[in-house]
Amino acid sequence: MNPDEIFKNVVSHAKEYGFVFPSSEIYDGLGAVYDYGPYGSELKNNLRRYWWIAMTQLNENIVGIDAAIFMHPTTWKASGHVDAFSDPLIDNKDSKKRYRADVLLEDHLAKIQGKIDKEVEKAAKRFGESFDPEMYASTNPRVLGYREEIQKVEDRMKAALESGNLEDLQQLIVDCEIVCPVSGSRNWTEVRQFNLMFGTEMGATADGATTVYLRPETAQGIFVNFLNVQKTARMKIPFGIAQTGKAFRNEIVARQFIFRMREFEQMEMQFFVRPGTEMEWYQHWKEARMKWHLALGLGADKYKFHDHLKLAHYANAAADIEFKFPFGFKELEGIHSRTDFDLGKHEEFSGKKLRYFDPELNESYIPYVVETSIGLDRLFLAVLSTAYQVETLADGSTREVLKFPAPIAPVKVAVLPLVNKDGLPEKAREIFELLRFDVNAQIDSKESIGKRYRRQDAIGTPLCVTVDHDSLVDGMVTVRDRDTMEQERIPISELRGRVLAKVEMRNLFR
Repeated sequence: MNPDEIFKNVVSHAKEYGFVFPSSEIYDGLGAVYDYGPYGSELKNNLRRYWWIAMTQLNENIVGIDAAIFMHPTTWKASGHVDAFSDPLIDNKDSKKRYRADVLLEDHLAKIQGKIDKEVEKAAKRFGESFDPEMYASTNPRVLGYREEIQKVEDRMKAALESGNLEDLQQLIVDCEIVCPVSGSRNWTEVRQFNLMFGTEMGATADGATTVYLRPETAQGIFVNFLNVQKTARMKIPFGIAQTGKAFRNEIVARQFIFRMREFEQMEMQFFVRPGTEMEWYQHWKEARMKWHLALGLGADKYKFHDHLKLAHYANAAADIEFKFPFGFKELEGIHSRTDFDLGKHEEFSGKKLRYFDPELNESYIPYVVETSIGLDRLFLAVLSTAYQVETLADGSTREVLKFPAPIAPVKVAVLPLVNKDGLPEKAREIFELLRFDVNAQIDSKESIGKRYRRQDAIGTPLCVTVDHDSLVDGMVTVRDRDTMEQERIPISELRGRVLAKVEMRNLFR
C-alpha cells in the first residue's frame, strides 16, 4: 500500500474499532473536531501518563500544575497573542479554498526534496553496495540544482515571514508557480493575516460583559503562576513546571485527521534557568526529549530535528522534533528558548514583580525559559499510524494488527474462555478478577477463539490468555503474544507476574 492508502486505512480503523470518532457525527460532524472512543481515550491517557511520569516523577526539579482554560484577557495582550497570533492566509479564486501561505511553500519544498530522494534512490540501485548517498548528493549536478532551489525559496520565505512582508510572500508563491491542489489554477488572492484565537463573552449582561479568550496554548498558565509555584513548592533555579490540557485555535486550514484540529491537547514544560545558561539547557532538552521519543520504539528513522526558519517573537533558538507520518515528516514537538520574554511582559503588564532571588549570585533577575511542547493528539496519531499493520499469514489469510508498545496499549490483556460453557467462563472470570486491579483487562467469550484473537489484535492487546478444559485440571493457561502469535502454556500462579513484566510503564524508561 502507498502512504495515502495506509493513512486512509488508519483513519477508517480508528473509527471502526473505537479509537477516534468525528465529533457530533449524527449532525454530520464539526470540521476539525474529533472525539476519542473507548480505546482511543485509554491510549491517550497512557501517552499522557508516559509524558507526565517522565517530566515530573523522574525529575526532582519539575512539578506540575493544572491551570484554568479562561485567563484574564490582559494575559493575551502581554503574551503578544492579541496582536501577533495569526497565520498568513491566501485564497484560490477558482476553488474558493483557503490555504496557509507558508504551508503551500513548505509543501512545494517537500516536492523538490522528493525529487532529490528519487535521484538518490535511482543511483543507489544503479551503483549497488558501494554507493555513497552523501557523496552522490554533494556532487551530482541535478541534486545540487534542487538543493540550491530549496535554499533560495527558504531564504526568501524566511525573510518575508520575519519582516511580515505579505506582498513578498505572495510573489514567492507566484514565482514558484504553485497551483491550488483542488482547482489546479494559480488564480490567488493577496496574502493576509488571520488571528487564530477564539473569543467569547464573560459576564451576566451584554453591556457588562468582558471579552475573554479560549487559551491558544497552555504555557501562559504556567508563566502567570511562576511565583506561586516557586514559593509553594520551594523550587530553586533551575526548575520546571509541567502541564497538560486543552488549547483552542481557529485553524482555517485544518486537515490530516487529528494532526491539526481546532480543539487539541498540549503537554508543555517550561524550564526556568539563570540568564546566560539557556543555550546549555536548550541542548539538554533537545537531547532528553529525543531520547524519550526513541524509547517508544517506533524507529529512529521516524524522527529528525528541524531548526526553525522563522523564530517566534519570544525565542532566540527553536527546533522541532519531526516525525514521519504517512503524509511525510511533520512537527511533533517543539523545543524553544523563550528568553525572559514571557515573564518580562507579564511583569510589565501586571505591575507585579516576577523575579527570582538567586542566593548564589545574591541578586534578583527574571529567569530565562526553555520550553518543550508536544501535541498529545499528534503523538497519538504518530503511535497509531506506526502501530497499524496488515500482515499476510502462513495460511494466506490477513490480519489487521496494532503493534503498540505494550506499556501504552489501551487493553493490556484479554482473558478468553475457549468455549462459553463447561465451567470455562467461570474460571476465566476468576483470572480476570486476578488481573483487573493491576491492568486494564478484558474478558470475552463471544464467537470463535480465532475471531476473538483477531479482535484483540485489531485493538492492539499485547497478551491473550486462553482458558481451556485442561485449565480446570492442571491450573495452567495458554498465553498468546500479539506480535509473534506464539503461544505458551504457563501456571495461573505465574500469570500476574508475566503480564506485569510485559506491560509495566517502567519498561519504557529503562
